[in-house]
Amino acid sequence: MSLLVVGLSHRSAPVSVLERAALNADEQVKLLQDTVAAEPATEAAVLATCNRIELYADVDKFHAGVAELSTLLAQHSGVGLEELTPYLYVHYEDRAVHHLFSVACGLDSMVVGEGQILGQIKDSLARAQELHSAGRLLNDLFQQALRVGKRAHSETGIDRAGQSLVTFGLEQLARGGDVQQWARGKKALVIGAGSMSSLAAATLARAGVAEIVVANRTFDRAERLAQILMEGDDTDVAARAVPMESVPAELTRADVTVSCTGATGLVLTAESVAEAVEGRTPPSAVPGEDGPTAPGGESGRTAGAQRSGPSGTSLGSEDGCPLELSSVQGTAGFSVLGEAAVAGMAAAELEQHAAWVDKGTVRGAQRAAGGAARPGTAGTLDPAADTDAIAALAATVATVGRIPERRRPEPVEEPQRPEPVLFLLDLAMPRDIDAAVHRLAGVRLVDIESLADASAGAPMAADVDQVRRIVSDEVAAFGAALRAAHITPTVVALRTMAADVVAGEIARLDGRLPGLDDKHRAEITQTVRRVVDKLLHAPTVRVKQLAAEPGGAGYADALRTLFDLDPETVAAVSRAEDSTTEKDRGPA
Repeated sequence: MSLLVVGLSHRSAPVSVLERAALNADEQVKLLQDTVAAEPATEAAVLATCNRIELYADVDKFHAGVAELSTLLAQHSGVGLEELTPYLYVHYEDRAVHHLFSVACGLDSMVVGEGQILGQIKDSLARAQELHSAGRLLNDLFQQALRVGKRAHSETGIDRAGQSLVTFGLEQLARGGDVQQWARGKKALVIGAGSMSSLAAATLARAGVAEIVVANRTFDRAERLAQILMEGDDTDVAARAVPMESVPAELTRADVTVSCTGATGLVLTAESVAEAVEGRTPPSAVPGEDGPTAPGGESGRTAGAQRSGPSGTSLGSEDGCPLELSSVQGTAGFSVLGEAAVAGMAAAELEQHAAWVDKGTVRGAQRAAGGAARPGTAGTLDPAADTDAIAALAATVATVGRIPERRRPEPVEEPQRPEPVLFLLDLAMPRDIDAAVHRLAGVRLVDIESLADASAGAPMAADVDQVRRIVSDEVAAFGAALRAAHITPTVVALRTMAADVVAGEIARLDGRLPGLDDKHRAEITQTVRRVVDKLLHAPTVRVKQLAAEPGGAGYADALRTLFDLDPETVAAVSRAEDSTTEKDRGPA
């Protein structure tokens, strides 16, 4: 086996990189075609979901395979190889099998235990079969992964450890509250009619929303999904389909919107969402725009011009400061900016900045007035001590490139945001909804990035350990079966050679004993065959057992050498088996 997987997922790459590297259906097809056309790979399959992109291949050379698969992923994703490489992971042979089986069981999902990945693996296999890029290895691997995933869900409580991404997303919209209570009576807009959008619509219907509007670029698919929702036995939701052009109007009526399309651009911009909630949201300042309001009517940025020193005295204005401080809130100490201000600063610049700060302290004010500092205040340091302090700070900067600030910035009170009137769930990759929507008042957006943050600290269920044991056992069994299968063509070729030897000897006997009757000829032939079978039985059974063990691949070579088997004969048997397997193999 020379199974290789190269990929990136939510565990190895930030959402921003995954978003740029996402592949649509046509790009996945082209990637498969180019992979099997490349020299190191003979088979290929792509597993692309909202939080992972993985390329599986059967390669004849490891290093060449890694280089080729990485290059192909970069070319087809549009992310440069140099930028993509730090986020890629590589698994080979048994580790690659272990990885796919873990993925199939939901152990590697953003929400541990979710079962949607099984459908995505099935789709990946079907695509590879349709393009004839999956041979015997990848067909067996993906089909076994599906069986392992189903076993994990049926034999353990892994479903209790997590849920579908849709359910988890709705829980985040409800801030961890009861989803049914939160959703009851709401009007929902579902953008897209694929598997994820359909699941979201069905989940919302079961949760008790009053109405679901389905929008899709292909109107027929939207109508079909709406009809399915209306005909559901366990819901009484009102559902209807609309064209994509109606989304802006429907957004003004919706309480909840779920979007998961294959669009390469934004489906909902911040401007369109802002227009949809206009009039439904009480006016409120948005944090991060103009800054918090300071006492006396000044904004946080304006108030930052007058900063308090260690003793609560003013540091004066920012005029003459050698650094650009206009966009930073006040902090006391040598550096108004803290670490960021002095990172990489030269000693001379640091002295200049420290001198500027010094002018605004109690010490500087008292020196200007010719007075003396009070004991216990910031003005108790003498000039020599100041010089030593500045020299020590400069040395620190030169050594480590930064210096800790004297004290933490004062906490800034942010205005309270109004309760949301529009809830948005973006399950698309790349994103459907502009990330700037997070800053809009009256709107709560949950996207893939925020889901990843929310699920990072989720507790692992005890059943996860049981699933891991299942995965380990299945990986060992798959490897043993694969290694045993590797020697089968050699054993078949050996038995074929033995049968040819028996046939040749019987023909020679006929030439030497032409008068031999049919009864005696049949008896002699059967006796010779029994002798050959008995001689070969123990060695062939034992060599299969040995070949199934780790490192057993060499037994096939030993068998070919000992019996002087023609390599082409062995290869012909292998091709014939692959052809038969391909004909017998049904859909995934």
